[in-house]
Amino acid sequence: MLTKATNYNACVDVFDSLKSNKREFRAKYGEDVKSLIALHEATQLSIEGEDSLDDAGYLSRQLLHAWLKRHREHHEAIYVASTLEDPLHYGLSRFRDTGVVLSDYYKTKKEWTCLEELAEINSCIVRMMNQNEIVQVYKWWNDLGMVKEEKFAKYQPLKWYIWPMACFTDPSFSDQRIELTKSISLIYIIDDIFDVHGTLDQLTLFRDAVNRWELADTEQLPDFMKMCLNVLFDMTNDFAEKVYKRHGLNPIDTLKRSWVRLLNAFMEEAHWLRSGDLPRSEEYLNVGIVSTGVHVVLLHAFFLFDQSINMETVAVMDNFPQIVHSVAKILRLSDDLEGFKKEDEKGVDGSYLDCYMNEHKHISAEDVQNHVCQLISSEWKRLNGQILIQNQLPTSFTNFCLNAARMVPLMYHYTTNNPCLFILREQIKMMVNVDSDHM
Repeated sequence: MLTKATNYNACVDVFDSLKSNKREFRAKYGEDVKSLIALHEATQLSIEGEDSLDDAGYLSRQLLHAWLKRHREHHEAIYVASTLEDPLHYGLSRFRDTGVVLSDYYKTKKEWTCLEELAEINSCIVRMMNQNEIVQVYKWWNDLGMVKEEKFAKYQPLKWYIWPMACFTDPSFSDQRIELTKSISLIYIIDDIFDVHGTLDQLTLFRDAVNRWELADTEQLPDFMKMCLNVLFDMTNDFAEKVYKRHGLNPIDTLKRSWVRLLNAFMEEAHWLRSGDLPRSEEYLNVGIVSTGVHVVLLHAFFLFDQSINMETVAVMDNFPQIVHSVAKILRLSDDLEGFKKEDEKGVDGSYLDCYMNEHKHISAEDVQNHVCQLISSEWKRLNGQILIQNQLPTSFTNFCLNAARMVPLMYHYTTNNPCLFILREQIKMMVNVDSDHM
């Protein structure tokens, strides 16, 4: 069942008293787990400037950790630990362990048996729908012919589909999930072309062809690059035509600009990679936010919703709005943070952390990781502000952006022991078990 949530603004000053009465608060609420969890969850929705809420969040975490040390065998200990590791605001309900989220109190209620049965039926229906969508995605990928090219044969469309599956939560958005998977596929493919498969001269020709939006002067490109350009142009033109039929507005110019912006960022990174010189961290991040491709994905998602689209909202999306910027920054920093923790395996790869340490010679690896975690936390506050306050873009789209940000810790699990990651993997396994003849 889908319900429309209503946001109520509360004055953050109500938390000011905690600063001067921490001892009294500890004495009164130190054993009140439900209240501490409620306070902890509320602080996750803070926006910029809410320092009192930050203090309340820190205090609630302290008290919950202290409670856990005293009550390791308590029946709610697992729930408390899960809340501290994975607050509700940062996660997707589908990938949560209901055995942890629901306390024993609710499980003992007679009504729970009925609700549990309904939840299982709903889960089976959605799973079957997702499996059918995956079959269609694989059919599209095979019919496209790119799989016959050696450099494209390794790709797994299931990885592309996971994002639309998690972000388009309404079961009725089946066509939208399939359509968005197609756009995401090209971001992955073109990213690999720039990172691995192309020389600088070839990449320049490739980028210029997208800037012109035509295949002229691409004779020198290898066949797999020309094939990719053909698919990009055809798929984008087809997408624009579908949007025009649905909304009476042709978004082709906006879509072209999003791809041009992405490829220009890829080109900039290709120059850095091949020169061996690290840019300044701020310069890297400005380009890296774009090279995530998040703006391309969110723009396509925006046009796939059924809400009324007009020139004003399209203009907002065309200008890389703050909500898109925040999701992209969270993804870029999270991806780089995870990669940095694996540098012993693959060496320096030109991440934000590498650039920052190159500028700050005496900073430790631990300190730069803490710095990036703080940047991610700050960006979540900006995103919260966009979700809770801004009115320029439809709520359906801003909720999609929120879900996209929530997917980041699952896909780039820079925190350890993330309980949602295991559930996500299990979900994928179940979907892979669809008729193997179609995979």
